[in-house]
Amino acid sequence: MDFITDATLKAVKQLYNTDISAADINLQETRKEFEGQVTIVTFPFTKFSKKSPEQTGNEVGLYLQNELREVGAFNVIKGFLNISLTDAYWTDRLYNEILSNSFAFFKPNGKKVMVEYSSPNTNKPLHLGHVRNNLLGFSVAEILAAAGYEVIKTNLVNDRGIHICKSMLAWQRFGNGETPESSGMKGDHLVGKYYVIFDKEYKKQIEDLKAAGQSEDEAKKNAPLILEAQEMLQKWEAGDKVVVSLWKTMNKWVYLGFAETYRKLGVSFDKFYYESDTYLLGKDIIEEGLAKGVFYKKEDNSVWIDLADEGLDEKLLLRSDGTSVYMTQDLGTAQLKYNDFHMDKSIYVVGNEQDYHFKVLFAILKKLGKDGANGLFHLSYGMVDLPSGKMKSREGTVVDADDLMDEMEQTAKEQTEATGKVEGFSEDEKLHLYQTIGMGALKYFLLKVDPKKRLLFDPNESVDFQGHTGPFIQYTHARIRSVLNKAGLLDIDKAKEYTKLAAEEREVLVSLTQFPEIIKQAAESYSPAIIANYVFDLAKIYNKFYHEKSILQAENELAKQFRLQLSVASGKVINKGMKLLGIEVPERM
Repeated sequence: MDFITDATLKAVKQLYNTDISAADINLQETRKEFEGQVTIVTFPFTKFSKKSPEQTGNEVGLYLQNELREVGAFNVIKGFLNISLTDAYWTDRLYNEILSNSFAFFKPNGKKVMVEYSSPNTNKPLHLGHVRNNLLGFSVAEILAAAGYEVIKTNLVNDRGIHICKSMLAWQRFGNGETPESSGMKGDHLVGKYYVIFDKEYKKQIEDLKAAGQSEDEAKKNAPLILEAQEMLQKWEAGDKVVVSLWKTMNKWVYLGFAETYRKLGVSFDKFYYESDTYLLGKDIIEEGLAKGVFYKKEDNSVWIDLADEGLDEKLLLRSDGTSVYMTQDLGTAQLKYNDFHMDKSIYVVGNEQDYHFKVLFAILKKLGKDGANGLFHLSYGMVDLPSGKMKSREGTVVDADDLMDEMEQTAKEQTEATGKVEGFSEDEKLHLYQTIGMGALKYFLLKVDPKKRLLFDPNESVDFQGHTGPFIQYTHARIRSVLNKAGLLDIDKAKEYTKLAAEEREVLVSLTQFPEIIKQAAESYSPAIIANYVFDLAKIYNKFYHEKSILQAENELAKQFRLQLSVASGKVINKGMKLLGIEVPERM
């Protein structure tokens, strides 16, 4: 609305002989209970006008109405000037902007951003928490790309350490050569099974040692299985051929399983980093920090940093025996990623239990004066809870991503069949529809909530075709496609002859014009929830229009053709908005 801002600057100059800047003008969307689409806050102008807010608003309103052909009418409520733009203004925007191929398309801005998400461990399958992480990271990457950024999607895989050795040791001890092929299990589930077996056997050994007189802490340290796992880790770090070979084999099983889960989730990556490659990298940075006097050594030779000035505490960076900690590794990985891509921004999508860790990591990189340190951002998100008993769980504690997706597909099937939305579909079409609705329900439910908030995921609620859900929006898109398929030939020239808008038509148009700004806002705040809630509101507004105004049986051909163009535009924006969330919209339901 730059033209309104420019005209208001001129109004203040001409009416009150005062120069102000665009920053002094506050434009808002008009509240729904008032007439108009754009509101100018006129309170600040009273110090120039020396008149009441109402009188000032009326004077500015008259000036704008006389000077701008786009202003059809205005009203003043206290210090708020509500402007109604002409029908011609809105229909011009439909034909010249919204229906064009360049609508909501941002040119490349020359900025490069990395989004790191997923970060799985190779000792178990992806679970519900990973689902929110993956969907959030992928959607943020899509939104940033739509907003003109060059985006690199990365995945840092936690493929080494004692937890990986636990599943390896359990397979070695209890596996009898079992493989994904021989068991019929996905590789990540098979390896996860042995991680659980290790835990059960380890707990048995702890109880035995406690019964023999050891304390709990002693028993945890002395249990033969944990000692063997620690020995295996040492062998891995020393490059023992047998251990490394088993590690590679089991990790390969896991990666094949992950790939299948990622495919079904609809997420992808441009670059994988592996902790087995990066865990030693930070040691050079430790030396650099010591040389610069940013870090210091204690008497036992351990290396620390004091971040009290940043409101943080002392942080261990290298143990006294010279072995690295997570922070050491993350410093090295941050440097490696920057060396690889020289990005302007680096976004870490990691749960809020790691908030403190990232404050420390970013503070250290800034103190070291590292390139890219000012472009680091932790996209912290809350946990996902489930209503008890709603979802089955393989181990009784954590819901696997694969189980969750299977159950969502089943829930979608039951709800869809109950509402009779699959008449005339082949079996293959039904299967694809259930997958589309199930995944749409899951993704939308997890993405419509601000990332920072903890959320309660209810599978049945998420598939409600009448609720604030993905399937409601998907059904709206299918409805639009159905109308357009029945309409036959579209005549845009006839549509342009339709000049008098009904309130419902104008409301759809106003909503459509907001889409580019919504993408911009979502990119700036790294929040898919902004897109999700906008698309839901647009779907509601379109449905209201659909019920109030007949399209195919319109009062005349001009109205019919205009409403069809409005439907084309609505379908296009809903489709693009949902795509930014990683959600497919069906052509029919």
